[in-house]
Amino acid sequence: MEAFKSILHEAQRIVVLTGAGMSTESGIPDFRSAGGIWTEDASRMEAMSLDYFLSHPRLFWPKFKELFQMKMSGSFEPNEGHLLLAELEKQGKQVDIFTQNIDGLHKKAGSRHVYELHGSIQTAACPACGARYDLPHLLEREVPECTAAGNNGDICGTVLKTDVVLFGDAVMHFDTLYEKLDQADLLLVIGTSLEVAPARFVPEDASLIPGMKKVIINIEPTYCDSLFDMVIHQKIGAFARSLGIKK
Repeated sequence: MEAFKSILHEAQRIVVLTGAGMSTESGIPDFRSAGGIWTEDASRMEAMSLDYFLSHPRLFWPKFKELFQMKMSGSFEPNEGHLLLAELEKQGKQVDIFTQNIDGLHKKAGSRHVYELHGSIQTAACPACGARYDLPHLLEREVPECTAAGNNGDICGTVLKTDVVLFGDAVMHFDTLYEKLDQADLLLVIGTSLEVAPARFVPEDASLIPGMKKVIINIEPTYCDSLFDMVIHQKIGAFARSLGIKK
């Protein structure tokens, strides 16, 4: 505990990589673990692909909403882990969070430098005209459409595309992640098994940066625990509470 506090105290520029384990303590289910949404029914992955959306945009949205209905409710709150990262920023540290989660809880906790690698469930855009929409618009109809008026005054009407990164879409912000990593003195990995590329390569690449400290907090061991200076096998919420962080 004291060793971790010392690492945090000395770090001024922190890159954070978070995964599903950061959000499960807020009640949000993990898609990839045993019994998760993908393992429970693998056919769901096909429906959540870019190819499926492009081929069947009107069939896509009911499936998407059924799958993500809990996350789209907006009823979840940040846990102590999210609040810990927001508190580090309040202390004057540069904290850049790169998250594999799509729930928006890092921003809700107050963190300002959040990069959503897999996009956000809160927003969508029109593939035709680029108009952007927030969650209330997406929930108004079973199949959300663009309501923007074109130059001729007609309503666009194109089916919107979610900002969630679908299978076949490119992961976002990875160039920025490596730019920030080159400037950082601490890599903090939280709640991810590091099984999914390209995030799984980050710890190894960080090991090549002179002076970089690396800490992982995850309830289970990962294949690359040996690359870290400190390994903490705990749930992030419980660990943050032990540091004195309260909701």
